[in-house]
Amino acid sequence: MKIRCAIAILLAWAPARAASMGSHGKHEPTFQSSDRCFACHVGLITPSGQDVSIGTDWRSSIMANSSRDPYWQASVRRESIDHPESKRAIEDECSICHMPMARFEARQRGGQGEVFAHLPLDSDDPADKQAADGVSCSICHQISKEKLGTRESFNGGFVIDKPDSTGARPEYGPFEIKKGQTRIMQTSTAGFQPNEQKHIQQSELCATCHTLYTKALGAGGKELGIFPEQMPYPEWLHSDFRDKESCQSCHMPVVKELVRITRVLGVPREGLSRHVFVAANFFMQRMLNRYRDDLSVIAQPEELTAAADRTVSFLESKSARLSIGSLEVRGGRLETDVAVENLSGHKLPTAYPSRRAWLHLTMRDGANHVIFESGALHPDGSIEGNDNDADPKRFEPHYTEIHSADQVQIYEPILKDQNGNVTTALLSAVGYIKDNRLLPRGFDKRTAEPDIAVQGSAAQDPAFTDAGHRVRYSVPVGNAQGPFRVQAELWYEPIGFRWANNLKPYDAAEPKRFTGYYDAMGNGAAVLLVRAER
Repeated sequence: MKIRCAIAILLAWAPARAASMGSHGKHEPTFQSSDRCFACHVGLITPSGQDVSIGTDWRSSIMANSSRDPYWQASVRRESIDHPESKRAIEDECSICHMPMARFEARQRGGQGEVFAHLPLDSDDPADKQAADGVSCSICHQISKEKLGTRESFNGGFVIDKPDSTGARPEYGPFEIKKGQTRIMQTSTAGFQPNEQKHIQQSELCATCHTLYTKALGAGGKELGIFPEQMPYPEWLHSDFRDKESCQSCHMPVVKELVRITRVLGVPREGLSRHVFVAANFFMQRMLNRYRDDLSVIAQPEELTAAADRTVSFLESKSARLSIGSLEVRGGRLETDVAVENLSGHKLPTAYPSRRAWLHLTMRDGANHVIFESGALHPDGSIEGNDNDADPKRFEPHYTEIHSADQVQIYEPILKDQNGNVTTALLSAVGYIKDNRLLPRGFDKRTAEPDIAVQGSAAQDPAFTDAGHRVRYSVPVGNAQGPFRVQAELWYEPIGFRWANNLKPYDAAEPKRFTGYYDAMGNGAAVLLVRAER
């Protein structure tokens, strides 16, 4: 699930609307900070003893730390340096989904969103505190069902409902709330009123910030085109999962036991969704934990450790399946097929285009000597044989057959600029040279809309379908003797080597800080998703 922003100027700003005005025209705050919610939504223990507290689950998530994310901060700074004439617009658009409450309030006052003015996130200023709260309780639970699922709702174009005639602000949840509970919430949150609304559990709500289009910019801020930067929701719509699982059912797993949703007047209920927002960015959770003092992190160390471990477990069990075909020696070559299948409801990997997955394969002879290896991970997070890691101007192609150690099968998006050159600068991206990310079940690449289409040679590869991808390995064995053994692994990185290292030329605090963190953590940026042997 993405919480990284578009870092770009949008196709069209779909404003998050609705001001709250007092009886004398004075602007009243639209949101409450998460600590007002914590008071009642913690201490939630299931009969089996599991702590499913909403507040503590949330604060170790990427959602809660969206504004603290040092990679996001570094990337916004990069784009602002590359396009100084658009700096204010870039910050405004990038704050929509990473600092949504502060940005919303700024727009209500006739201003616009800022990023660096709120940093560091340890100020007592009300706007800075709202920025620090990231994607908080009060923003998601005030999004109305108006225009959900439409193009206008994307890029943070959610609608915040106006207060009712009494001045109470509706906060939406999936449960019926009794009058006594309503009064407690109105008192503790200064006028917010819980309302039962099922749209809070629909994928279209998540799509507001997790469907992102950016505008490529040329010299002087000239608009070059529209780029579909993050498309997990349209990918999901084009798959079989649209009729089976919502975003929430996967990323906010439902508690299997009866449990209270509030410790004050709470009654045991079925169907509490955990607010862990488990997804794919274990690396950032570990980075936030390691550099917690620098980044003003409020989640406890043990909470972030548990969150990162939970993310890795989720990836290992929910992301992919791997299999190896029979081994055959023909004409002095050892041959086999490796098949990888995407188990998720969108492309794998999806969302922010820094993410990549790849096959690491080793072949051993009867004496257990390695006679072939493709896709080894280096200590610095780069991949052996990957052209893009070696040279930012090149990229590794999609393969149907691998026959040498300098070839590696990588499932990734590769961006291109207006001249067709490889880039990791989002504001320069006009499209994809390569997009062979693994497809979800039911995703027909022949009928996919251009925004989610397979790009490059994978589009013509008959072995690349919604059922997965099958790639053949055919390597010389020389004088090696069997029996031969093959091990295949699927690895994953949330932030690929080139996406981090391309920030190093920028002489600014945020890129320097992030790349320092990245280098210190080394190949901890990667995790093994699944392994198969034959």
